[in-house]
Amino acid sequence: MRTLAATVALAALVIFMISLVAVDPPASAKKKAWWPAWRGPESTGSVATGTYASSWSATDKVLWNVKLPGVGRSTPIVTGEHILITCPSEGQDAVIDFDWKGNQRWLTKVGKAVSGKHRNGSGSNGSPVTDGDKVFAYFRSGNLAGLELDGERLWKTNVYERFGKDTLWWDAGTSPVLTEKHVVVAVMHDGDSYLAAFDKAKGDLAWKVARNYETPVENDHAYTTPTVVRDGDRELILVWGAEHVTAHSAKDGSVVWSCGGFNPEGKSNWVAVASAVVAGDVIVVPYGRGGYLAGVKLGGKGDVTKTHRLWTRKDVGAFVPTPAVHDGKVYVVRDRGEVVCIDAKSGETVWTGQFPKHRSSYYASPVVANGTLYAPREDGVVLVAKVETEFEFLAENDMGESLIASPVPVDGQILIRSQEHLYCID
Repeated sequence: MRTLAATVALAALVIFMISLVAVDPPASAKKKAWWPAWRGPESTGSVATGTYASSWSATDKVLWNVKLPGVGRSTPIVTGEHILITCPSEGQDAVIDFDWKGNQRWLTKVGKAVSGKHRNGSGSNGSPVTDGDKVFAYFRSGNLAGLELDGERLWKTNVYERFGKDTLWWDAGTSPVLTEKHVVVAVMHDGDSYLAAFDKAKGDLAWKVARNYETPVENDHAYTTPTVVRDGDRELILVWGAEHVTAHSAKDGSVVWSCGGFNPEGKSNWVAVASAVVAGDVIVVPYGRGGYLAGVKLGGKGDVTKTHRLWTRKDVGAFVPTPAVHDGKVYVVRDRGEVVCIDAKSGETVWTGQFPKHRSSYYASPVVANGTLYAPREDGVVLVAKVETEFEFLAENDMGESLIASPVPVDGQILIRSQEHLYCID
């Protein structure tokens, strides 16, 4: 795991530090091709280097595309020569591995699939995650599995069969996350909500902790993905949902600190869909169905609601797309194509922009690649803009079918998972 080891010489001056946990790519990785989780190596939805196309179509600048065996909405991940994706196949939840020419290496089924309910949902919404050695996948069915990179299934469990059925109104959207020792899933819905950690190699339950808060109707439902951070030499799991941000010890799941106050008027149906993001020592929380945004200083102990809330915005937010983070700035793509760049520490707007207006909404989470923002729209169009110093609209690229997954920029190429295909854009 990458820590802040480079600052050891200044350790006497460092009293407190928090950093996103970033997994270094394995030495065998092809050109260090590395996008090991839904939001990338550092859970920011961004990459600082590389040159990527700004305009293309479903036929122009496409190195290859492959037809997938079923409808899924998850984002691909990458480790070296392996492009990994979750997808239904013949009624089963499956993980598929492609090489960089679009050839399928293997397809491993892990259990009976459950179809999606929402028009933009599926049974394969969660992205897999890898440590460069093994890959882990979680599905709407409750199936959770660990596999070798050659496709061999190491273990499988079903969290709904073990701990209680899913009561979400829509399709589970959370992706699993990795700590040093465990693969962790968050289940937040009406009833018993929890965080559960499993041994990577054997799938044994390491710990399970309840995470229950009394809220107005639907507010305890969450489709968010946790973020793993490091607080000095301690690993923490940040979870957003049920009107609270909580920091859990990766060792045993115990709550280190919590922050509430995200619904002071007690409104109903404020379900959490967009995940919270970390920028430096600030966690930025989208809430209130896209109408609000808050910054909370990381750290502390116990209830930090009154001490660590840095700022609150009541004029901007994101309901479904999780913001991207780069260089201390948070890039918010709102459901109707407004783009807002916000300074994470102050909460102040740096600039605003607007993609061409359209009746379709934005469900996919955007990515920033070397100063360029890529934002898929649900109707299958990827909108592109330069965002280094201001908003400069560049292009719109029609893929011809629904887009809910996030683009993946790796080594000058962009992977795009549409409703039925996986594309590689040069």
